[in-house]
Amino acid sequence: MTEKTPATAPAAAHAYEPLTPDLVLDALASVGLLGDGRLMALSSYENRVYQVHLDSPVGSGDLASNVVVAKFYRPGRWSDAQIIEEHAFAAELMEAEIPVVGALELGGATLHHFGGFSFSVSPYRGGRRPELDNLDVLEWIGRFLARIHTVGAARPFTHRPALNLQTFGYTSRDILLAGGSHGYLPLDMESRWHKAFEEAMRVAQTVFESVGEVRQLRLHGDCHPGNILWTPEGLPLAGPHFVDLDDARSGPAVQDLWMLLSGDRAQCTRQLGALVDGYDEFGEFDRRELALIEPLRTLRLVHYSAWLAQRWHDPIFPINFPWFGSSDYWKGQVDMLEEQIEAMQEAPLIC
Repeated sequence: MTEKTPATAPAAAHAYEPLTPDLVLDALASVGLLGDGRLMALSSYENRVYQVHLDSPVGSGDLASNVVVAKFYRPGRWSDAQIIEEHAFAAELMEAEIPVVGALELGGATLHHFGGFSFSVSPYRGGRRPELDNLDVLEWIGRFLARIHTVGAARPFTHRPALNLQTFGYTSRDILLAGGSHGYLPLDMESRWHKAFEEAMRVAQTVFESVGEVRQLRLHGDCHPGNILWTPEGLPLAGPHFVDLDDARSGPAVQDLWMLLSGDRAQCTRQLGALVDGYDEFGEFDRRELALIEPLRTLRLVHYSAWLAQRWHDPIFPINFPWFGSSDYWKGQVDMLEEQIEAMQEAPLIC
């Protein structure tokens, strides 16, 4: 039998088991926020995130609200220093009047601890996904990305990692090829996947070297459409606002652009042109980085599989990703890596 189902730890062993609604409300009370009993879990695999209604508003002026978002960080993923560094970056962006939703300072701190969990509290901001087929919307987003990167270039991260071949590529490989009871890769696919991975990394390395040294700056890091909320014109805070800097890292600027592209090559070219047109109004986008889009896409592909593997003992992962570990899944991963090898060898997009 060649297919393996990754081993699942007993539910009682999972770190989030003690995080009950009562504990969430008690944690908020410990920083002076009293919930009125209304609490709703929001969609999040990495952390546990809740929308909470309070007895009294927090914030000031037009932004005062009785609704907040409480994020309970996955134990062991980030150190306190790394989380605080993310919060500080968000605060810098907000100080520069960039529409980023950052953690509230409560009692002189943005990171708090209660019941064995680290947590933060942010204002609740509504909105919908941006219409990325609208070139005006993309230009608007591009302008703000340039402003984010201007702040991000002012100083480096001290504690948060970089995005590169080692952190997203080879470290992910080591996780996936780990032996023992994990069984992430079926026996009939392990050698095929490993071969495709090594060739993909070889090609990616060649592309990175051909581009040469590019500026490394603090990034949003996970700037996909779900992390940009759009408020229609005519309403307060109209336009995009950026949420969830949980994956903020150092890397090339194009990392925050390429995940906003979709469709065929012609569509991606138009979208990219609009993003860069907006970007160039407030910064100067280095066109050499366009060659890095496919290598970065390849790294994200591999990192995603390793992320699933690392989180498999969380009960919500086997429920939501039941196909992970099957031969069909890994055959699909091999096929995508082989497609990426070809894509990385093609001429990059031009704008």
